[in-house]
Amino acid sequence: MFLHPQGEARAGGLDPRVWNLLRALSFPSPAMPVTVTRTTITTTTTSSSGLGSSTIVGSPRALTQPLGLLRLLQLVSTCVAFSLVASVGAWTGPMGNWSMFTWCFCFAVTLIILIVELAGLQARFPLSWRNFPITFACYAALFCLSSSIIYPTTYVQFLPHGRSRDHAIAATAFSCIACVAYATEVAWTRARPGEITGYMATVPGLLKVLETFVACIIFAFISSTQLYQHKPALEWCVAVYAICFILAAVAILLNLGDCTNMLPIPFPSFLSGLALLSVLLYATALVLWPLYQFDEKYGGQPQRSKEHGCSTSHAHYVCDWDRRLAVAILTAINLLAYVADLVYSARLVFVRV
Repeated sequence: MFLHPQGEARAGGLDPRVWNLLRALSFPSPAMPVTVTRTTITTTTTSSSGLGSSTIVGSPRALTQPLGLLRLLQLVSTCVAFSLVASVGAWTGPMGNWSMFTWCFCFAVTLIILIVELAGLQARFPLSWRNFPITFACYAALFCLSSSIIYPTTYVQFLPHGRSRDHAIAATAFSCIACVAYATEVAWTRARPGEITGYMATVPGLLKVLETFVACIIFAFISSTQLYQHKPALEWCVAVYAICFILAAVAILLNLGDCTNMLPIPFPSFLSGLALLSVLLYATALVLWPLYQFDEKYGGQPQRSKEHGCSTSHAHYVCDWDRRLAVAILTAINLLAYVADLVYSARLVFVRV
């Protein structure tokens, strides 16, 4: 028995217009295509901060977030540090110049990061924003740490009591604050287990930063060529430091430029091979450098007191024996870093997004 839709609607107590609407939704006519418009709400959340808070980009409210406040602290502390030193001219000599460069450089790059995030220009930034901020924060923490140690021990202690010394001591305190602030950013933004992120936020990526930084300090100590000239074993050690530094720097630059797919081999395999090669090279340097620097059988000097120029302390000067000892210690530190890098690289499953 067939009922007209209007009769069926009346029988069911429905208004005919409602019935026609329901029938049109259930059986759309081919001549009348149905277009469904879907509204998508996209939110940007940073879980790498370890705080579970949303990141507000392109808005001044980004400064009120924990990471924004931390970067403001970095900006202020580095600015105060170099301003205090510059106001009294307490930065002459290589150690003072290094400290002033460190604070000015960290201030400038932190300011750039804040401007980029406030303006929402991450997509237009020439480097990978997943890797750049944490890479810089790690370098800045190491830079400020070195200045907080080198500046007071090689410069401030030789200043006479007065306004210059007081400003230098205050600058050292603000340098320590900046170091803690940058280290805190690294701890907040580093990769967590199971998290998809950039390589530089992982432990092997941060170890690459440490390896290159320690190598730079080694280069500063061996700037005097008389420490290794005319001794092939020591010249080999210098070559090891240079080769490993270049390889680690290439790995960092490939990640910052998002160019890891340009390699002829998979990037994880490249990292593992790099770490293994560096471990083997640094192992030879750890044996040869102390042997030829401190063993009398190989022309070394085991006692500091017999080294010319090491009997007294001088401002802006580090004697050769201390340089040799510092390089030996830094070689051991970098070898440990490369061993840890090799272990993590072998276990790391890196997901590139």
